[in-house]
Amino acid sequence: MPSHWGHKALNIVTSSSPTGTQFLNAVGCAEAWLRYTNIAASEDGKSPIQADEVTLCCAGEGTTSEGEFWEAMNTASNLKLPVLFLIEDNGYAISVPVEVQTPGGSISKLVSGFPNLHIEEVDGCDPLASYDAVGRAVAHCRSRKGPSLVHAHVIRPYSHSLSDDEVHYKSATEREDESARDPLKTFPAKLIADGVASDEEIATIAAEVDEEVQLAVDIALASPQPDADTLFAHVYSEEVDPTSEPFDTEDDPHFTGDPTTMVDLLNKCLSDEMERDERIVVFGEDVADVSREENIEDMKGKGGVFKVTWGLQKKFGGNRVYNSPLAEANIVGRAIGLALRGIKPVVEIQFFDYIWPAYHQIRNELATMRWRSNGAFSAPLVIRTTYGGYLKGGSIFHSQTGAAIYTGLPGLRVVCPSNALDANGLLRTAIRCDDPVIFLEHKHLYRQTYNKAPYPGANFSIPLGKARVVRDGSDVTVVTYGAVVQRAVAAANQIAEQDGLETEVIDLRSLSPVDWDTIGLSIRKTNKVIVAYEDSLSWGYGAEIAARIADDHFAWLDAPVKRIASTDTWVAYSPELEDVILPQTPDLAAAIREIGSF
Repeated sequence: MPSHWGHKALNIVTSSSPTGTQFLNAVGCAEAWLRYTNIAASEDGKSPIQADEVTLCCAGEGTTSEGEFWEAMNTASNLKLPVLFLIEDNGYAISVPVEVQTPGGSISKLVSGFPNLHIEEVDGCDPLASYDAVGRAVAHCRSRKGPSLVHAHVIRPYSHSLSDDEVHYKSATEREDESARDPLKTFPAKLIADGVASDEEIATIAAEVDEEVQLAVDIALASPQPDADTLFAHVYSEEVDPTSEPFDTEDDPHFTGDPTTMVDLLNKCLSDEMERDERIVVFGEDVADVSREENIEDMKGKGGVFKVTWGLQKKFGGNRVYNSPLAEANIVGRAIGLALRGIKPVVEIQFFDYIWPAYHQIRNELATMRWRSNGAFSAPLVIRTTYGGYLKGGSIFHSQTGAAIYTGLPGLRVVCPSNALDANGLLRTAIRCDDPVIFLEHKHLYRQTYNKAPYPGANFSIPLGKARVVRDGSDVTVVTYGAVVQRAVAAANQIAEQDGLETEVIDLRSLSPVDWDTIGLSIRKTNKVIVAYEDSLSWGYGAEIAARIADDHFAWLDAPVKRIASTDTWVAYSPELEDVILPQTPDLAAAIREIGSF
């Protein structure tokens, strides 16, 4: 370890060190076969799938204790996906024996109730028995009857790692028994006893293997270390730049219809993009109109708890718009596997407050995929999620704002629109982008009348990293985003009328990347700046903005950088307390007055 290796041409996806994340990625890879069955061949006429393809996922028995293993088994069995789970059971997860890890001590017995799952239990130290068992498992997958699990009992003839010493927890008898089962000893002996090979032939094979391994070691040790200037290669896509001019059609919208809400323009963008690219699939909890598709014509349809995806299943079918289990890691982990194979998932996490089970997948698989594979693999997808307060009664578990946790992940783009028009254009860029994107949709802004806009056309897009000056000013700059934008404008108008101070308000729109140029130009004009954000004051997203401003523009500042944010608490259930906790217009007005008179 770390075993971050892969081989694009051989379809070996780059592996990673975290235990268990690969299960859901494998399910997503296998699910691609299912989704592609209703998608036409690529432009070169070649199908991206094979009729008999199987996805292989390997793990140790200790890893089956991870929750993502069970989420993977659920979906693989439910959708009858052609995925083979090979569980190499050596009886120990480092020092923890299998009976402590697994109830009953047998993972194959524990999963025996999953429908459509073919199970093989085999002596993994017997090559011939293993060959037969895997052959039957593969045949089950290729017949499209469902997934398979091969439970192979193997040995670990040495300690788990250099920092581990199995003598401290394995008895001498156990170690002797394992040594006696070592296939590197037993199988050559069998070949000789059966007259298949001679002692000399076995010795020749062993020498050839030693020579091949030693040569590989020598080549690896002699290989040069990477140059320092390659450090930032493949953090983001080098083929598609979502900050570039081709994504900027903001000044040329083709408006039609009456102004409408953010919900409607998000829905229209999804519909446009799904018409444009048949590889786009939309899934998540409750996003479909109905799960029982035979009833779809008789039902109004759900289409998400906020109706952003309403009508998409009726228009594009259940193969492209479908519900997932209530399992956030399942949603994102499968999406990664689908994206690895060229599908473009746009998934929904119903509430930002519940995204955390998926953080393991986002942090350790999604954001690192391109960089750790040196550009060989990527998983461009969009994770839509609602966030934020200002809706009475949201309380602790429906009002979270933790953007900084995601903007701190290299390889991930983070977007946060404040109005309907920006939401449409930024979502279109996020979908056409070649990087993974977290798309934050503020619940309070979904149906506000003040942020409505007409439909801007099917090619309207806003590049990432392009802020918008929503109010011109010369005395104070307010840098903000999301639901605080409108409050900042209201405060700026109030202070202009009462005090004569003119405040410039900048809507970041894109939280990563950030438009530092627009911020810098404004500060050099006003020389005073406030950073306003809905996250907690301490350690929140605005803290980094403030720090960068202090680093880059200190010489231009005539006052300290001021932060206005939520209190360092959770959002309360009480509406009166929520008003105090979240940044409000009077808070911003007081800050503008304070900084303006400094």
